[in-house]
Amino acid sequence: METTLRGVGVSHGVAIGEVRHMGTAVLEPPAKQIPAEEAEREQGRARQAVEAVAADLNARGNLAGGEAQAVLEAQAMIAQDPELMSDVDRRITVGSTAERAVYDAFSHYRELLAGAGEYMAGRVADLDDVRNRIVARLLGVPMPGVPDSDQPYVLIARDLAPADTALLDPALVLGFVTEEGGPTSHSAILARALGVPAVVALPGAGELVEGTVVAVDGSTGEIFVDPSIEKREQLKAAAAERKAALAAATGPGATSDGHKVPLLANVGGPADVPAAVEAGAEGVGLFRTEFLFLDDSTKAPSEEKQVEAYRKVLEAFPEGRVVVRVLDAGADKPLDFLTPGDEPNPALGVRGLRSLLDHPDVLRTQLTALAKAAEGLPVYLEVMAPMVADRIDAKAFADACREAGLQAKFGAMVEIPSAALRARSILQEVEFLSLGTNDLAQYAFAADRQVGAVSRLQDPWQPALLDLVSLSAEAARAEGKSCGVCGEAASDPLLACVLTGLGVTSLSMGAASIPYVRATLGKYTLAQCERAASAARAADSAEEARKAAQAVLSGE
Repeated sequence: METTLRGVGVSHGVAIGEVRHMGTAVLEPPAKQIPAEEAEREQGRARQAVEAVAADLNARGNLAGGEAQAVLEAQAMIAQDPELMSDVDRRITVGSTAERAVYDAFSHYRELLAGAGEYMAGRVADLDDVRNRIVARLLGVPMPGVPDSDQPYVLIARDLAPADTALLDPALVLGFVTEEGGPTSHSAILARALGVPAVVALPGAGELVEGTVVAVDGSTGEIFVDPSIEKREQLKAAAAERKAALAAATGPGATSDGHKVPLLANVGGPADVPAAVEAGAEGVGLFRTEFLFLDDSTKAPSEEKQVEAYRKVLEAFPEGRVVVRVLDAGADKPLDFLTPGDEPNPALGVRGLRSLLDHPDVLRTQLTALAKAAEGLPVYLEVMAPMVADRIDAKAFADACREAGLQAKFGAMVEIPSAALRARSILQEVEFLSLGTNDLAQYAFAADRQVGAVSRLQDPWQPALLDLVSLSAEAARAEGKSCGVCGEAASDPLLACVLTGLGVTSLSMGAASIPYVRATLGKYTLAQCERAASAARAADSAEEARKAAQAVLSGE
């Protein structure tokens, strides 16, 4: 009998296939004491396993490229964390085996993060994955992972670690469903990059019986269990219709009455550029530069290395717009040379622009490298700062850009509610705003963007979040300046229409989402988008906002 479940759709498309569960195994090693004379040998085993796992994660990252590479390199850094390794060594010294010491040290750190409610609590799945990989290697057992199947299937998991998600084969994994995670979790971001339909935060997903046929709608978040032949045909027809609409929609982003809305790509480095170009991106709306800095957490990359990487991206968009975000370190992206290691709540501490202003040499080198990378190119370079709180922050960044001789527009990201509330003040110092809706939602609702339990508050359809977007867009319009969205909200085609109606002047997203947004935006006039935006803001919940906007645009 057909039943319908609903989670959070995070990656467009429809997948129909049999359920296969992510492999699981008990990886808790036995607690047994070792003689003191074996401690040194066990410590050596632990170090070898850690280095092997870190090397494997880095190798997977190199294979995957793009955003996945940055995520996996960050995991490799977790594996090699000096404090964790010191704890492992201490536990072995008092009699634990290498595998038990690793298990207990990581578990202790996990409890601290989860119990304190810190921003890093959202990285618990990543921490567990690293721990399991090290323990599995020490025990000599296979690492639980993606099922071994020669037939396509829908993957079901409690959560998916980045190392598993990054190397999924889209030819076999038709789509995936997880019990945990949120719309901005690593798994969601990587699913969109792969173009695999995905639904997260679905309670009870693990109870779906192996071999059951399900239909996954990554746009609506619906899961149809044992769908009827009629439902399958209906979903396939809808998918075919969407595919035809995507193929027919070409050219720059615009509403049906010609209001231009440039569609830009979010990229994590040169590896992401080909997909962006193929999708018809009109430029880059968010160039995350962290990937360069994650190679070595102990020191910043040289100016020469930065120039080389930046120029590869800039050259790909001749006469296009490329918006570069300077290093956004801290919180879930700590760097030994830049971010404090003892903050009680890193998400509310020294991160983003705050870190760079504390280390002006790092900011100066990056800005100088960007200036040199753009020399002689016809590209329209724009550079923005993350985590701007007020006009003082904006002025400090603009002054630094000028001192570095950067010939570009300077902008500020709106990720903190104070920046949206005082956007007009900030625009006295910079030339554009870019809304990072992921962090803006996190700070507006006090809801960690990686925790599935609060995913409803991370829904970008939340009317309060739309209010903050509207405030920013209105301020930019009053100052005659631009206000784009580069957060994950822009990747939702329906929401893209609402954002346009709110006055947003450009939309930036993962390359896979650009065709969907282009096709949907081209179906409606600017006036329709404005009416949909008003209806969404008048609602009292994210679900009501979505339905209200849909009703307006469908003419109901």
